[in-house]
Amino acid sequence: MSLQDQGQRPPRNGRVAREVAADFDLLDASRQDRGFTATDTWRVFRIMSEFVGGFEQLSGIGPAVSVFGSARTPREDAYYTRAMEVGRLLAESGIAVITGGGGGAMEAANRGARDGGGLSVGLNIELPHEQRPNAYLDLMVEFHYFFVRKMMFLKYSTGFIMFPGGYGTMDEMFEALTLVQTGRTRHFWLVLFGSEYWRSMRRWVDELLERSYISPGDVDLYEVTDDPQRAVDIIVRQMHVVAQLAADGAGDPGAAPEG
Repeated sequence: MSLQDQGQRPPRNGRVAREVAADFDLLDASRQDRGFTATDTWRVFRIMSEFVGGFEQLSGIGPAVSVFGSARTPREDAYYTRAMEVGRLLAESGIAVITGGGGGAMEAANRGARDGGGLSVGLNIELPHEQRPNAYLDLMVEFHYFFVRKMMFLKYSTGFIMFPGGYGTMDEMFEALTLVQTGRTRHFWLVLFGSEYWRSMRRWVDELLERSYISPGDVDLYEVTDDPQRAVDIIVRQMHVVAQLAADGAGDPGAAPEG
């Protein structure tokens, strides 16, 4: 009769015993110290999960453009109306609209995309004061880490249209300009909407050029307009240039669009 038949456990060698003890520890929640979830090592897994979730949810949206602008833009503001028109024109051109998912200019662009029958996407961010997603989103992806969210804007957009905004808008704009300037992203173009608003910034960029902090061509990495149709045409033209260059297998898709 075996030891099992006698109701006894068979002897284990030291290695097996240690492995079994480790398995018991894994299943014993009463002995778990939750402090490990606050370590940098553990945060790597949360960061990975945000990347994986973002890739899975956004990989099928098709050609898209990100529209940025202040969450504080009131609905009666002229820029709100223009952002709505830009969103509608992008949608009618078969281009999905991505925003930060909040109110103001972001809401306007998502609202216009919905009106134009296109896909309206919001990449929302967890903030201490809780940014509430707007009501015009077909797809909303939530992020905890700003840098993961920013990568999603760049990865899934063929260009940015920047409406007047604050620090967040400036952050996205200058990061995109830096990536274009350094050749890290070539299939990309930036449009700044609202010549009056961007006038002082353009003068400051001229100062950078005068001091040789940037090169002459760096002031041509974006275009300024006050016309919603023009803003969309610039992006669409660049998309066609990129598609043609890809078909030809040559050329520089980062070159400025003509016209």
